[in-house]
Amino acid sequence: MAKVKCPVCGGLVEVDDDALPGELVEHDCGVVLEVHRGPNGSITLKPFEGVEEDWGE
Repeated sequence: MAKVKCPVCGGLVEVDDDALPGELVEHDCGVVLEVHRGPNGSITLKPFEGVEEDWGE
């Protein structure tokens, strides 16, 4: 399990070593983060900006 710094609050986020690019991870600060992989396989996180399901609300 890799520990990556949250780009929003600076806290550590645990990410599975086999996490795929585009996978979403929720952090304790309430933000949803998207997994990105660098060319060397390093994991970075960015706030998710995509469309989430609204379940008809």
